[in-house]
Amino acid sequence: QLQLVESGGALVQPGGSLRLSCRASGFTFYAIGWFRQAPGKEREGVACISSSGGKTTYADSVKGRFTISRDNVENTVHLQMNSLKPEDTAIYYCAARYYYSDYDPWSDFASWGQGTQVTVSS
Repeated sequence: QLQLVESGGALVQPGGSLRLSCRASGFTFYAIGWFRQAPGKEREGVACISSSGGKTTYADSVKGRFTISRDNVENTVHLQMNSLKPEDTAIYYCAARYYYSDYDPWSDFASWGQGTQVTVSS
């Protein structure tokens, strides 16, 4: 299993931006997903990117505001989050799996990071 490390979480005001990063060695051949879990809520998928970076999927709640990208030379996946809302407050996790699917973007992720806290509040 990969070891994934997230960073970039912070306290930000509504309307602000953050960029989260997920680093791991050797994840060039894995699809990477970002997930989040808010207090008292189930974990939900946010964005997913294929191993090449050519395909992406977004949850409806973040479309047009969040952008996932990857740099396979730097072994890093980023989640650029713009126009943040209080309801985006959650712990954000990155995860890896062997394949990318437009039809089932959120299941079968076997390797997970420890998470990074994002708080959107004035």
